[in-house]
Amino acid sequence: MRVSSESELAEAIRDASGPLTVMGGGTRPVGRPVDGTPLSVAGISGIRLHEPGALTLVAAAGTPMTEIEATLAAAGQRLPFEPMDHRALLRTEGSPTIGGAVATNASGPRRVLAGACRDSLIGVRFVDGTGQIVKNGGRVMKNVTGYDLVKLMAGSHGTLGVLSEVAFKVLPRPETEATLVLHGLPAEQAVAAMSAALGSPYEVNGAAHLPDGRTLLRIEGFAASVAYRSEALARQLAEHGRADPVSAHDSVALWAGVRDVAPHLDEPGDVWRLSVKPSDAPGLAARAGGAALFDWGCGLVWLLRPEGEDLRARLGAFQGHATLVRASHETRARIAPFHPEIAPIAALSAGLRARFDPRGILNPGLMG
Repeated sequence: MRVSSESELAEAIRDASGPLTVMGGGTRPVGRPVDGTPLSVAGISGIRLHEPGALTLVAAAGTPMTEIEATLAAAGQRLPFEPMDHRALLRTEGSPTIGGAVATNASGPRRVLAGACRDSLIGVRFVDGTGQIVKNGGRVMKNVTGYDLVKLMAGSHGTLGVLSEVAFKVLPRPETEATLVLHGLPAEQAVAAMSAALGSPYEVNGAAHLPDGRTLLRIEGFAASVAYRSEALARQLAEHGRADPVSAHDSVALWAGVRDVAPHLDEPGDVWRLSVKPSDAPGLAARAGGAALFDWGCGLVWLLRPEGEDLRARLGAFQGHATLVRASHETRARIAPFHPEIAPIAALSAGLRARFDPRGILNPGLMG
């Protein structure tokens, strides 16, 4: 079932007699498989408002990311949170949508400085499980009245409501970028180098450590400023080894690979995503074994593991979250893809779902 307007979406949900599998471009099948009638919002598309001077963009949820990015690029702007494109990792096709980015809170390497998708989101319109149209937030950043359903919808994976429109604050596109590369650091030393870089005054907005031993640090801005800050940061990090600069062109390609987890794309196996304290990341990766990609200054770890393995059982108790991102349909049905919630949080989550989707028809069980 494909709808092309918010009113059609509301009618479809009101008339639903059973579970619905909510999707946008169909490129991010993360979570437990849902046995329901497909409901696509890809037809609710188009940019509703773009005010470059106000740094504001409003778009229908089904708008392709390519259209969003092209419109912003023409005005010298971009989304701050560098959303991941899941297609290569998950081996899916189709066109990612802006609503899908919000539903999954898709956030890339720049999150360490610019924040996550939810931090740039300033307004939403959605249809809840009863077919009611709900609006929260606004089209300007000063509108913060009422309950903060804006933040609640980001990362809810369509289980509380189906997005029809989203509004963002956007940022100017920098003149250039540069990346410093340190070679051959063990993960523990890479954490120290990245922590020093992120704590420096040089506005590092990307810090990653690749499975091949390269440690990447990104700086963006005006050309003269980028050159000065890169040189100063390289001097500061001298105790960790020589920091080699790469061209802006190569820098863009490197960070696209970090964003989309390029080291794991063509390798067989399941892919897990750990959110942990940076200081804990090397030890957890060593306990897990296999190839590891560290992002967010080691606060995010992408692990490649054998198919069907329960990584949580292997690691035991730890502070953080482990999410199964890529696995077979059978594995995602057997192993909870999302980290189990502690009892108080689980009770809050259940209460929210009961309030927004009392019939339990919106992606039921996807996050359970």
